[in-house]
Amino acid sequence: MFRSLSRKLILAFLLVSFVGALLAVVITRWLSVQEFQQLIQEQTQNNFIELVSDYYVMTGDWRGVMQYLREGPRVRVPQQPLRPPEGQNHQQSYIYALANETGRIIIPARDYRVGDQVSDADLATGLPLMVAGEFVGTILETGDPPPLDPREQEYLDRTNRVLLYAASGAALVALILGIFLARSLSRPLRELTTAIGAMAQGQMGQQVPVRSQDEIGELAATFNQMSTDLTKLNEQRKQMTADIAHDLRTPLTVLGGYLEAMQDKVLEPTPDRLETMHTEIQGLIHLVEDLRTLSLADAGQLQLNRQLSAPQQLLDRVVGAFNHRAAKKGVDLRLEISSDLVQVPVDPERYHQVLSNLVANALRHTPAGGAITLAVWPSHGKINFAVKDTGEGISMDMLSNVFDRFFRGDQAREQNQGETGLGLAIVKSIVEAHGGRVTVSSEGVGQGSTFLIAQPVTL
Repeated sequence: MFRSLSRKLILAFLLVSFVGALLAVVITRWLSVQEFQQLIQEQTQNNFIELVSDYYVMTGDWRGVMQYLREGPRVRVPQQPLRPPEGQNHQQSYIYALANETGRIIIPARDYRVGDQVSDADLATGLPLMVAGEFVGTILETGDPPPLDPREQEYLDRTNRVLLYAASGAALVALILGIFLARSLSRPLRELTTAIGAMAQGQMGQQVPVRSQDEIGELAATFNQMSTDLTKLNEQRKQMTADIAHDLRTPLTVLGGYLEAMQDKVLEPTPDRLETMHTEIQGLIHLVEDLRTLSLADAGQLQLNRQLSAPQQLLDRVVGAFNHRAAKKGVDLRLEISSDLVQVPVDPERYHQVLSNLVANALRHTPAGGAITLAVWPSHGKINFAVKDTGEGISMDMLSNVFDRFFRGDQAREQNQGETGLGLAIVKSIVEAHGGRVTVSSEGVGQGSTFLIAQPVTL
């Protein structure tokens, strides 16, 4: 029964409301009864004082006061005749005793008997009775509560009924509010549970409505973002698998065709054919090595041999490696180096790979007559590396995908040049492993592009 969160919440709201209403009823009733009894006691005392005072004013002394009480006006409490029933002691009929000016009991009550001498200590606790400014006696309380007449008892009974109705109404309202609140709280959780179950069955892209701005609303919004990210990652994984299969199939098909033709003696193993086969094998090795680098980066196990390296030396090495290719293509390779550089703690081999990938990418997209500039300068505790080209540029709708794995702006062009489509993804992984950040900007197609690396100078 209590495996449902909604039922647990309803029960919790109901119990809390019931306990609160019960405490309110008990405290209210206790205070009401106390105040009502206090009022009755004060009225009873005043009536008693008025009665005996009137008698003393009329007679001038206390002689015959008991006869007056039995046969004349009655004390307000008790409501029965003051003469006690047969067989009972008459002092039980009063809740107040009266001692005269000398301290002897003239009106008995409870433990006070007629003629008893009251001690000074008990007299000190009593109420002095004054008539026309003259002390004529002391009123002594017995501690007995005044009994209630039928109207007074009916008033208390009505009060109890009203409190009971109020408690029942509060419990009913609490139940209704509990059901509403429990459903409003549990509904988003049920939706999340359903969406998570659907995702577990492979139905990606689940979204749940965000119904509030509280913690549950934040949970729903976070789930939606997670679902979107997982869907995107799942699509990228599928695309990556297809791209890997494609990039493996092409060279393997070439190698298999050449080997089969040579085995059947259809083709002779000439140096050109062997060179083609070697090129395809090198492409496969390059692809496998790139995939290994990315898998290590994803797992956080990419080994970095950090050393304090001079930024200028890193760029000089890259320029030396690409000078020949750039000159052969007719592209001007330039250096812009600031004079106030400091060394950076990086793995020089990994950073050489990063800068080489960026320069190679720029060469592929910069036509003859263009220029590629490698720049480095310090900025706010970081060393900025930039690779700028005057080539094809990148359209605005593709900028956000440049670092995606197997992303190719021109599929046919990239495949014909034997590229794996992982170069820029590897750049991003290595830079982030160093604690840096890489970004790309372009004014648009035909306007060139700039890749910027911000590398902290401290670990």
